[in-house]
Amino acid sequence: MNANIEKVENNLFKLSIEIEADVASQEYNKACKKLGEALSVPGFRKGKTPRPIIEKHVGTDRIKQKALDAILPGIFADVISEHQLDLITEPVIESFEFELGKPVSLTAKIEVKPEVDLPDYKGQTVEIPAYKIADDAVDQELESIKNRFAKMEQVIGRATEADDIVFIDFSGTVDGEAIKGGSGKNQQLELANSHFIPGFAEQLVGKNIGDEFTIKVTFPEDYAEKTMAGKEAEFAIKINEIKKKILPELDDEFARKIGPFQTVEDLKNDLLKYIEQARDTENRVRAEKAIVDKVVDETKLEIPDTMVNREAKYLMEEVEQRFKDQGMSWEQVIEQQGHENIWKSLREEAQKRVKTSLVLGAIAKAENITLSDQDFGAKVRELATAYNTDEKKVYEQMTQNPSLAQGLSQQIMSQKIINYLLENNEVKYIEEA
Repeated sequence: MNANIEKVENNLFKLSIEIEADVASQEYNKACKKLGEALSVPGFRKGKTPRPIIEKHVGTDRIKQKALDAILPGIFADVISEHQLDLITEPVIESFEFELGKPVSLTAKIEVKPEVDLPDYKGQTVEIPAYKIADDAVDQELESIKNRFAKMEQVIGRATEADDIVFIDFSGTVDGEAIKGGSGKNQQLELANSHFIPGFAEQLVGKNIGDEFTIKVTFPEDYAEKTMAGKEAEFAIKINEIKKKILPELDDEFARKIGPFQTVEDLKNDLLKYIEQARDTENRVRAEKAIVDKVVDETKLEIPDTMVNREAKYLMEEVEQRFKDQGMSWEQVIEQQGHENIWKSLREEAQKRVKTSLVLGAIAKAENITLSDQDFGAKVRELATAYNTDEKKVYEQMTQNPSLAQGLSQQIMSQKIINYLLENNEVKYIEEA
């Protein structure tokens, strides 16, 4: 076997291969025999069909392709190892000439990762705004808990107040046309915490059960449904029911009811611990992002369009599936936002992802950061604990879906590299004003 490799572009190589005639013939015969074993030809026992008959039924092109499929992986592996190529994708065969009795000539395209010119990624200092716990953070959490355990009491004989909960029928129009998804029956609405259009809930205050009336609101300029953005809408409303939220008394009895606490003070201490853990987690996330962004931004790197486009296509498929899972029409999303705008936005995100991946990969190579069986096992145990299952079931899922194992490996490696960066650089937390 002779192999010659030449650089075509920055990250593209052309591989020319010549395979000896006898090697090609041997693999052709093996492939022919293998394909013949599955043939049922009248007059011949299964597996005993003569080669000419197999060639007639199967086709020589298919036999040659099967022979090449058996030969090429080993050849490609040798070439990649010899030239120390860091491939992005599998080699792509561009052309081949396969005539029995003659050497096989073949050309393939190999796409490799671009060279990464790393900056100083150790001994640096990054400053980030420290996450600050609000002075009333514990009180906010207590209020949230009380709201979760609140009871609703029916209101009779008075008009709605700003902190009431109402049950309404409503239907909206814009320019006389019904708003898609803009109507409902006996919809519950908490007036003080409404997610409806700004100004909607406020106009329901002071109304009584059975009242039917019309209100006008204006959709925000940045409204997600672009065709509605900035437009005035009219809603016909009917008040069916009014309820008032009754919050529980914050006392030791309530604390014992909601958890393993004896007193309100125990509950407050537990909430404070939770809030401080959340703060530490947020500061860690900010530190990781800051140091990775700094290294990536300072790295000189020419990223091939092929890599960016592949990642953008993957992101596009992700976004499309997400909208479909939410019951939305992808065609309608494209019509509203424009395919070009969506693609441009995703390419920007893809560019950032690809560059980050290449930079982290280059650091891992430079520092010999690798993924061990212990690393993988520890992550599996973590997942098993998080999902309240056993490790065996996690491994079974990954066996059934290899992409899960691949994704998990990439996640572990990325975190190991980021941990290395945090350990070898200084992070200064700046108090926000």
